[in-house]
Amino acid sequence: MAVETALVIGGGIAGPVMALALRKAGIEATVYEAYASPADGVGSVLTIAPNGFDALGITGADKVVRNIGQPTKRMIVADGRGRRMGELPGLPGLEASQTMWRSELYGPLHSHATTHGVRIEYGKRLIGVEETPTGITARFADGSTASGDVLIGADGIRSTVRTLIDPDAPGPEHVPLLNFDGLADFAAPANPDDLCFVFGKRGFLGYWLQPDGRTGWFANLPHKEPMTAAQARQVPAADWLQRLREVYADDVPARDLLQHTSAHHLIVLGTVEIMPKVPHWHRSRMVLVGDSVHAPSPSSGQGASLAVESAIQLARCLRDVPDVPSAFAAYERLRRPRVERITARASRTNSSKLLGPVADKLLRLLIPIALKTVLLPERTLGFQHRYRIDWDQVVNADPVPVASARMG
Repeated sequence: MAVETALVIGGGIAGPVMALALRKAGIEATVYEAYASPADGVGSVLTIAPNGFDALGITGADKVVRNIGQPTKRMIVADGRGRRMGELPGLPGLEASQTMWRSELYGPLHSHATTHGVRIEYGKRLIGVEETPTGITARFADGSTASGDVLIGADGIRSTVRTLIDPDAPGPEHVPLLNFDGLADFAAPANPDDLCFVFGKRGFLGYWLQPDGRTGWFANLPHKEPMTAAQARQVPAADWLQRLREVYADDVPARDLLQHTSAHHLIVLGTVEIMPKVPHWHRSRMVLVGDSVHAPSPSSGQGASLAVESAIQLARCLRDVPDVPSAFAAYERLRRPRVERITARASRTNSSKLLGPVADKLLRLLIPIALKTVLLPERTLGFQHRYRIDWDQVVNADPVPVASARMG
């Protein structure tokens, strides 16, 4: 086999899954995480869609994730007066998506990876690499090094590996929406398997009822200037909460959710960021996976699922294609069209959250019609949710895209 060892940079979600997939492909992989310890308690809300669970199942990690998430069988769309505008049920024949807190996922996912032989080293912030014709060495901020046949950047939207591959690579783009998550001591009017979306007068808010009777929620506020999470957290959480309460004062059940949310249970995330098209996914013995190369808006509900898919596909390519450059090229051919299509669709959803008053009223008139015509479940979600990877099919190194993934 051309590749026997891999260095995986980044210990979020993509990193451990990447290492598990590589081990299944017969490649020894070690994960190097910049933080000094697992990032338990860090993060917001995420969704794993049916396609994500199918890909996770190839590594066996799907069982771990199912124990954490809450099934979401329908998406309900309503206006700020509480009037239902329509619903989007899950696709027949597929399991439900699951909504969960990212902070609850890290620990079990890392434990699953280490139990299955993956070594995870913490406090390893990548600062540079040295390449040879036969391998690559990573240099870390603590002065240590590690060597392998390939280096995989699973280091997130501000990827160091991306800039090592291409110093002129684009960074994340700002979407003029502030992002917040929260947990309310209030039982919202919803079924436990519904994910509800409210288009209010001045903002967008989604929520789901938790088994303990509390309600998890996420919200956006228009905000023209970029603001990182660190910058946003310099503002007291109580101040942000007051602003949210003012913006959603006329919307139900948003105003009740916010009134029953304490500052302690508010997660401030800064403005939404997405990755534009990345010209170079790989160079020499380095390659990108997950948010480092394709980070769609949270509106897609596909960020984590796409990262898992890419990890599986990259492992297949390294398993089957004998030389590294050709394996990386095959991986990019398999992934780029899909992730860019989903990213573009999510960008259009973001635009609907930035409408002015007149356009907002028009949207309220059009959504019920659209949900019965153009936004049919199969047409809207089929391309995303029915994607399946055939792990046993051999990847073809030819420049013509191969049918390594199928719909249905």
